[in-house]
Amino acid sequence: MPVVLDSSAAVRRAAMDLLARREHGRVELTRKLRQRGAAAELIEAALDRLSDEGLLSDSRYLESFVRSRALAGYGPLRIREELAQRGLARDAIERALRDGDFDWNAQLREVWQRKFAGQLPGDARERARQGRFLSYRGYSLEMIGRLLRGVADD
Repeated sequence: MPVVLDSSAAVRRAAMDLLARREHGRVELTRKLRQRGAAAELIEAALDRLSDEGLLSDSRYLESFVRSRALAGYGPLRIREELAQRGLARDAIERALRDGDFDWNAQLREVWQRKFAGQLPGDARERARQGRFLSYRGYSLEMIGRLLRGVADD
């Protein structure tokens, strides 16, 4: 039987259930609660209260998301785009990427080593293949070019 989210207590309980599983951003949590049938005014009141209590934090969500995606081998361009699609502010995204303290060149090299066994491309076709993969993962063309030319990181 589906849960009816027609009271502030029910909306709060549903929001806390979602937050217990993992961090959520305010926009994402709002969307999920709307999909479950909660009224907009109940959602806003519940989320304001959760924010005041420190249970809902966009900065904590950003930090968690950036860390998990970076450790999964994704680069800053891809992570930035995914966060923007989730409705988060650009300046907050940039701050989270900067404060994440990741060495993106080392991350790129590690992803490349895992996928291509550290073999520099022998021809243009292989170079394009490796470049496309790394670009899809979210690394800049400049970083990819340096790596594939065999230029040491500074």
